[in-house]
Amino acid sequence: MATQTTKPDELAAPLDLLLTSATRPFVSRMMPDATWSRVGANLAKRPGALANRAGVLTRELGSIVAGTSHRVPGRGDKRFADPAWQQNPLLHRIMQAYLAAAETADGLLADAELDWRDAEKMQFVVDNIVEGLAPSNNPLISPLGWKALIDTGGLSAVRGAKAFARDMLSQPRVPAMVEPDAFAVGETVAVSKGAVVFQTSMFELIQYAPQTSKVRAVPLLMVPPVINKYYIMDIAPGRSMIEYFVGQGQQVFVISWRNPQARHRDWGFDAYGAALIEALDTVQKIAGTDSAQLFATCSGGILAAMTAAHLAEIGESDRIAGLSMGVTVLDENRAGFAAAAMSDRAAQAAIRVSSKKGYLDGRAMAEMFAWLRPTDLVWRYWVNNYVQGRRPAAFDVLFWNADTTRMTAALHRDMVLMGLRNALVTPGAVSMLGTPVDLSKVTNDAYVIGGVADHISPWQATYRSARLLGGKDNRYVLSTSGHIAALVNPPGNAKASYRTGPVDVDDPGQWLDSAQKFTDSWWPDYVDWLAERSGPEIDAPKLLGGEGFPPLGPAPGSYVMEK
Repeated sequence: MATQTTKPDELAAPLDLLLTSATRPFVSRMMPDATWSRVGANLAKRPGALANRAGVLTRELGSIVAGTSHRVPGRGDKRFADPAWQQNPLLHRIMQAYLAAAETADGLLADAELDWRDAEKMQFVVDNIVEGLAPSNNPLISPLGWKALIDTGGLSAVRGAKAFARDMLSQPRVPAMVEPDAFAVGETVAVSKGAVVFQTSMFELIQYAPQTSKVRAVPLLMVPPVINKYYIMDIAPGRSMIEYFVGQGQQVFVISWRNPQARHRDWGFDAYGAALIEALDTVQKIAGTDSAQLFATCSGGILAAMTAAHLAEIGESDRIAGLSMGVTVLDENRAGFAAAAMSDRAAQAAIRVSSKKGYLDGRAMAEMFAWLRPTDLVWRYWVNNYVQGRRPAAFDVLFWNADTTRMTAALHRDMVLMGLRNALVTPGAVSMLGTPVDLSKVTNDAYVIGGVADHISPWQATYRSARLLGGKDNRYVLSTSGHIAALVNPPGNAKASYRTGPVDVDDPGQWLDSAQKFTDSWWPDYVDWLAERSGPEIDAPKLLGGEGFPPLGPAPGSYVMEK
């Protein structure tokens, strides 16, 4: 549902801005507060709108009872796909009454004419209440639940109860989207051949074995998010970006961040920026080059952009041959629910929570993410796991998503305060390694990727972020799918497509109208872009590592295994 007070390009909820809300219990975000009072006051000023909504709902309920209503679920609504919702007269009426009530709730929120901040907060509350009350979630009337009960002789109820107890006893307190043993890191995911060639207290640097006789001279350093493990870039074979890039003759290195503990509480922006430069130094020494390509995603993209600004400030921007960012939001203006919930008071409260522990637990953030899309990420699995008593399907991306990591207290503080001020938009409002961050001074060619259905970092926000960079030959690519599927998008998918064009207009919609559209994945386009900026082809190295950097162990390394 969407209110009339928000626009698509305002609905950015970048991963790092959820750090404030993730420190609060879910129930506290739903409880009445001043926002609820403003909703009531605004509706009280419009008695005519209230009466109209009530009248429409009453008439619709009457037609539903009489069997004359033609109300049907939305085309993409799979909750009522079972034939019983259409063929059973009682279930059909229950479904129609629910849909009518949901439409009324959404309409009342629009009638309240809230400012964007209150609208975002209340949309979160309304969405979760409405989705939670869907009759498809109710085990007493769900046709899927009754059929499973009959098919299994009652075992489905026992399995569902056990799964519910297991999930609610620990964070994230939401239905499991994948079983913990569905995949194994290093065996079924993160299996590309390589070696750890450098290790610090913060990260391991993995170099991947070349798969071609010739490789591009300039290497590619991949920077994952700081609150997820790196292997989303090396997910299952056939779907791995690293596997594909290596197969196309690119020298590939990746940072595997350590899963920090309380003793690492002081790692903030400067520590991670220094780590990026240390990794860059090592990659250049091993490859024997003066520069490297950077490919960073989500929060890793924020750090990479800030580090690139620092290098520009000290006159070393030529160390980056090209800057690529995937689903990264740098301009957080009106950044959806996350920004709406991020008052100065809320920010300071969130900082106190992580400071006390020494870190922010990634499981709390995973819970917050789930409730941002309750139909797809909570209630779908509620029905599958508890009502039907079934194991969730094995899906590699969901396995990776559940393999959460912590964020240090210092980095959490830095990210929250930066988001609160939207500091990256204003030159010098935030610093990296002692120098002011001015993204307009990042003149390296940039390749920026967004996902058309991204609910975490909507593409309009990532496009606006690309506009902050100062390069004259920047390219924006809009991929199909959402936050992760936009990146994990191997060639050969007949349903995939992408649009691309220069970052040369202010309005994302205007860019969309003029961008060229292509079928299939953006990966081959990116490889071509890299090839133009990665120097000549040279003989592939026969051994991994180099002088002073002997292989320390096989990929995926040890840090990725830490819980």
